[in-house]
Amino acid sequence: MDVYQTMGVQAAIGIFSHILFIVIAFYALQAVRIEVVFKKGKTFQIQLMYILLSIVLGYTVSNFFLDFTGLSQRLPYIFSK
Repeated sequence: MDVYQTMGVQAAIGIFSHILFIVIAFYALQAVRIEVVFKKGKTFQIQLMYILLSIVLGYTVSNFFLDFTGLSQRLPYIFSK
């Protein structure tokens, strides 16, 4: 596989990972009642907060996952000459 294909595959995995973890974070945040923090009738703001928190949390977890896998793939270089 040449360099450009490798970069393309890594980009596709990164995009898929970000979207997957954003969806998982959105699903997990449904168990949290953040609407008690907001004023009554602020439905749009509550939904927007769920979406923004999902993006922040999902992006952070995805970056951790991608960094961890990348670093673990380079770990054997410790034992090479």
